[in-house]
Amino acid sequence: MKTPKKMDPENPLNSIEDWEDDILRRYPAPESNSKSKEEFRNYVDSDRVDTVKAFYRLNHKYQTYDFVVSKEEEFLKQDKREMSLWEAVDFLNTLVDDSDPDIELDQLQHLLQTSEAIRADGHPDWFVLTGFLHDVGKVLCLFGEPQWAVVGDTFPVGCAFSDKIVYPEFFKDNPDTLNEEYRDKYGIYSGNCGLENVKMSWGHDEYLYQIMKDYLPEPALYIIRYHSFYAQHRENAYDHLMNEKDREMFEWVKKFNPYDLYSKAPVPPDARKLKPYYEDLASKYLPEKLRF
Repeated sequence: MKTPKKMDPENPLNSIEDWEDDILRRYPAPESNSKSKEEFRNYVDSDRVDTVKAFYRLNHKYQTYDFVVSKEEEFLKQDKREMSLWEAVDFLNTLVDDSDPDIELDQLQHLLQTSEAIRADGHPDWFVLTGFLHDVGKVLCLFGEPQWAVVGDTFPVGCAFSDKIVYPEFFKDNPDTLNEEYRDKYGIYSGNCGLENVKMSWGHDEYLYQIMKDYLPEPALYIIRYHSFYAQHRENAYDHLMNEKDREMFEWVKKFNPYDLYSKAPVPPDARKLKPYYEDLASKYLPEKLRF
């Protein structure tokens, strides 16, 4: 039996995957896709509320408009490291999830489970590749970023925080709530301006989008950029900022989401056997080396 870790006040989650565990609690698999407890990691019975709440208390306090701008300036130079996609996945795989009480799945196995489920359903190869790389932006943790600046439900900054965002009460400590310019639902934006013109809270989604934006089809880029934007694709809280293109592309985000959340199972994919397929697939769309 594993001994629970003492909560780190700066990084309260036992693992960055605890955030996804909490999403499964909030948005359980539809009955048509339900599996037995033995087929999924046992998220439902895990008592992680305290760590998740501590995480969102930090996230909602510090994810300000100015913070996002500062992180874009720091990381979008893409001068931290140069790697192939597979090297990036190997690097990410040094983030070991040792908090799960039932099974031990590393980052690579989660990516492969997602992408292999997409491939099994006969989707286009760019969709399969998107499933494989969608969480690679979590390498931010390995560049010294705290958990609350890497994972978590994402949301627009520069406008009022919706009460549909998880734990909205924690935004009371966010300095942007005192900024008159940001206090209504449009803030610095205009109605239906399009998400391309809206700054999102900082994390692995936006970071990886910026790395991949010149290489992948537009639906793939929407999936990468907005797959954690649950306040919109589950709660429809920001439709007033979206344009028709966003609404069309979000159909792909919604199509992807079940593969991300509900494909986890205790039998790991055979990474060695699958590696040549994913190396070939990556070479079709991506340069040999990517800048992080």
